[in-house]
Amino acid sequence: MKKFRNSIFYVVVIALFSALIYMALKNGKTLEAGRTIKGAGMGRGQWQDFINSMYHNLGDPLALLLVQIITILFVARLFGWICRKIGQPSVVGEMIAGIVLGPSLVGTYFPEYSGMLFPAASLPNLKYFSQVGLILFMYVVGMELDLSVLKNKAKDAVIISHASIIIPFTMGLGLAYFIYDQFAPADVAFSSFGLFMGIAMSITAFPVLARIVQERGLHRTRIGAMVITCAAADDITAWCILAAVIAIVKAGSFVSSLYIIGLSILYVGLMLGVVRPFLKRIGDLYSNKENITKPVVAIFFLTLLISAYTTEIIGIHALFGAFMAGAIMPENMRFRSIFIEKVEDVAQVMLLPLFFVFTGLKTQIGLLNDPYMWQVCGLIIVVAVTGKFIGSAITAKFVGQNWRDSLTIGALMNTRGLMELIVLNIGLELGVLSTEVFSMMVIMALATTFMTGPALDLIGFIFNRKKNYIPAEIRQASRYKVLVSFDSPDGGKTLLRLANAFVAKMNGNAMVTAMHVSPSSEIHTFNLQEYEKESFKPVLAEAEVLGQKVTTLFKATSDVDSDIPTVANKGEFDLVLIDIGQSIFEGTLLGKILGFTTRIINPESLLNTFTGKEKLFENSPFDEKTQQILTKTHTPVGILVDKEFKGTDKIFVSIFDEEDAFLIEYAHKLIANVGSQVTILDADGFVKNNPHIKESIRSVEQVVPNHIQLLSQKKLEKEFLQSQDLMIISVESWKKLLESRSPWLNNTPSLLILKK
Repeated sequence: MKKFRNSIFYVVVIALFSALIYMALKNGKTLEAGRTIKGAGMGRGQWQDFINSMYHNLGDPLALLLVQIITILFVARLFGWICRKIGQPSVVGEMIAGIVLGPSLVGTYFPEYSGMLFPAASLPNLKYFSQVGLILFMYVVGMELDLSVLKNKAKDAVIISHASIIIPFTMGLGLAYFIYDQFAPADVAFSSFGLFMGIAMSITAFPVLARIVQERGLHRTRIGAMVITCAAADDITAWCILAAVIAIVKAGSFVSSLYIIGLSILYVGLMLGVVRPFLKRIGDLYSNKENITKPVVAIFFLTLLISAYTTEIIGIHALFGAFMAGAIMPENMRFRSIFIEKVEDVAQVMLLPLFFVFTGLKTQIGLLNDPYMWQVCGLIIVVAVTGKFIGSAITAKFVGQNWRDSLTIGALMNTRGLMELIVLNIGLELGVLSTEVFSMMVIMALATTFMTGPALDLIGFIFNRKKNYIPAEIRQASRYKVLVSFDSPDGGKTLLRLANAFVAKMNGNAMVTAMHVSPSSEIHTFNLQEYEKESFKPVLAEAEVLGQKVTTLFKATSDVDSDIPTVANKGEFDLVLIDIGQSIFEGTLLGKILGFTTRIINPESLLNTFTGKEKLFENSPFDEKTQQILTKTHTPVGILVDKEFKGTDKIFVSIFDEEDAFLIEYAHKLIANVGSQVTILDADGFVKNNPHIKESIRSVEQVVPNHIQLLSQKKLEKEFLQSQDLMIISVESWKKLLESRSPWLNNTPSLLILKK
């Protein structure tokens, strides 16, 4: 009876109180006498009432905002992914997505859909959401600036940076002089229009530039440090000038703006002299704490909001306040990393695409409806490129850089990206820029950002700079070279143990390189070296235990799938070892668009799936990342499926085809270097009937007797499989084994799948 007590209590309570509710509602009907009840007696029917309710819900502002966000995120991620695949920053795709969803494309060809999805009444909601996203984004930009770099390398960088501002600023002002009569709003003074054209020509997108520097492997070079410093100095200077320009525009004259500028100087003084030391003290107190408490997090976010509010009230825009709040954060890298992680995903993944689309909704490329308008647009692009690219390059050459580095600096400083759109939106919001000029400048921002990658490739081609950096000690080595490419430090340790088993007794005749290739979108410029150090720390510790000398290679990239084969091929490695550690959904179109990277299914459960319950891959037993590495790599590749891999004391090699003879060579290496006990599985009699394979096995027996044996049986006992440490099989035989749905697959030890 006791085990039914809770169930009986539950049923009695629900029944009793349901009866009371029914009685209350029934008796309450009698109270309606003499009242006109809304919706009663209209004869529409229950179905029509439901349909009307659905229409009402669809038109609700919250429902409309949610469907707008869903559409924007999907389209932005799609275009961002396409641009990454063609070697462009994802921000270019997101900018294009905004224009596509705006009146320039969807609004022109599908006006009914555009009007339904983005009615004029809903735009204020998008605007304020996007502004919140920009405030959070500028907070991250401020935090990503490493001000200590400016102290150490300020001299040449400041000269290049300020020249890259004053030259395009002057050219933009000159351009404004010629187009003011035709394109400036009627009620805007020339000074306001000219100053905004100048600052719009002068801006550099620091975040995009930093990502490009990482992806191209320039972050550890002298030129990379120089250009990051230039961009940081440019960012700070340009935002200060923009604040002054906004003050002048809002005040109406330079003299009136002095009050705003005075308040701005006072604000900056308080932030640097009072708020920064206060935040530093908090950072010092909590630098060694395991967890930063919520009240501490609240202090920093309140600082952000109060700073943004203050600058908005003063009249220099809330974004400057957000940027300043980020710049004065404690220099403790752990502190900055925590806050960047808290803010960046929400800002960049969800809210910033709203800003791109909001910009696109105001960009009307259709207004450029005659050749003259396009000539002016082309002139704007030429002035922007000449002022920023050529101006930066010539200045860099003047201060002592060679032509290759000078042109590289010019190409990178010419990147405008999101920062340009922020400036343009401020100008349009203040009424300084007309819709036509705004649209032309948006096209210029796209063009200058898009040309950065091709320009760097052309410079690299002319001056013979390798796109993928391979250290000379790797390229020039004539020894047996093994490349271990890992995703996680734990995976790196496992792969290193396996690599060591192949070369342990080769002394100076072997070389092991541990490589970690990481998506550049997951790493921030200011803690790049710290990230690299932490990634290799466990691997190097394992190398010390094994007594194995290891060369390290680190790369931040936007195309991991291509960079691993490129390094393997250019480094001329004899064996490449990787592991299956990514989500099986990563290779699908939907997975790429949405950015799935989590480990949804581990290797063991993947094997379980193949044994009969589900078939996840129609044409390949690997995810697309692994398949691409296999296809593009011209050297032997070993794929480790880690099922708690411990060592190589007992291994068995599966021979299912005459082409599998090459596996004997790897078994021989394991015997010679770590004394492995090898069992050759001849399931289909290929060894027995092939003199070449038999001779290969006999030659191994002569050198190391009692270390290799032949097993001729199709059915393997579970106990035998579980007693082994590693199974070695070729890629082609692995495919056949999966297709056969062999019942013993589920009990295999760790697998090494080798491509010849």
